[in-house]
Amino acid sequence: MAAASVRDVAKMAGVSVGTVSNVLNHPEKVSPGVVTRVQGVIDQLGFIRNDAARQLRAGHSKTIGLVVLDVRNPFFTDVARGAEDQAANAGLTVILGNSDENSEREAAYLDLFEEQRVHGVLISPFGDITTRLERLRQRGIQAVLVDRSSGDASFSSVSVDDLAGGRLAVEHLIAQGRRHIAFIGGPMQIRQVQDRLAGAETAVAAHPGVALETVVIDALSVLAGRAAGIEIAGREPSERPDAIFAANDLVAMGVLQALMMQGADIRVPRDISLIGYDDIDFASAAVVPLSSIRQPSALIGQTAVEILLEQTADPTAPPRQVVFEPELVVRESSRGLA
Repeated sequence: MAAASVRDVAKMAGVSVGTVSNVLNHPEKVSPGVVTRVQGVIDQLGFIRNDAARQLRAGHSKTIGLVVLDVRNPFFTDVARGAEDQAANAGLTVILGNSDENSEREAAYLDLFEEQRVHGVLISPFGDITTRLERLRQRGIQAVLVDRSSGDASFSSVSVDDLAGGRLAVEHLIAQGRRHIAFIGGPMQIRQVQDRLAGAETAVAAHPGVALETVVIDALSVLAGRAAGIEIAGREPSERPDAIFAANDLVAMGVLQALMMQGADIRVPRDISLIGYDDIDFASAAVVPLSSIRQPSALIGQTAVEILLEQTADPTAPPRQVVFEPELVVRESSRGLA
């Protein structure tokens, strides 16, 4: 059976379609008796209003589109929670899209959000999407970059100083007496990975006698980290690094699993110190509690929504760039040489 329409309600109630619309949207304009009669027909027919269609006709919706690099990463889960809480305060909802570090999936979500005329877009981009975001802006859809700065400041962004974070991580490892450090991260198209590596390189350059090698992986995941860790564990002891800086905590946990595999005979942190990035909840609960660089994940999402609402209210306002400072969190995985 086809769903009841506004016309069906109007016909059975003996009123015009406009009167039904007023009952739904402006009941104060309709006499109480008519409101009661129309509501009774609505209940009888099981009519459900199509808010999505109504919002599209009005040129906007009550949803915010959020695209993240990897929804499996608890960091992005916390970002989404912060965004959702702030959006709810404004009577909006958040639709979450997972690009999975794939430019085609990322583009598909942006196409969908444009078609749905979302209230605005929050995105942690995989690559350079400036042109695509410009098109959204021309259509009246504002966008804010999340966990990534806008290189030319053409769009608002909420990020963490990843250069400082990379430097903090490696300076900590050097202070613990480590001299051969490996950075494990990728894909290198991800700006955050580039910046964390650049920060590590800056720290190493300031300390003669310290070497940095880069191990590029194809995803910021536990599996990719485990594969890199297995490769390192399989080296001759003299060829192994004595410290590892992983581009995020998922990678670090995969590395930790590999180094602790039976037969590897590698102890963390005695033989290899290890530090990650993001300080997700699982970091402190690892078999060897994981040192990490903390980002204020929920606050990033909350702030991004605040800025998006400001821009939507005044599209002529200049873009804002909010940069949070990272924090070093030291746990057992990177204690000093004993």
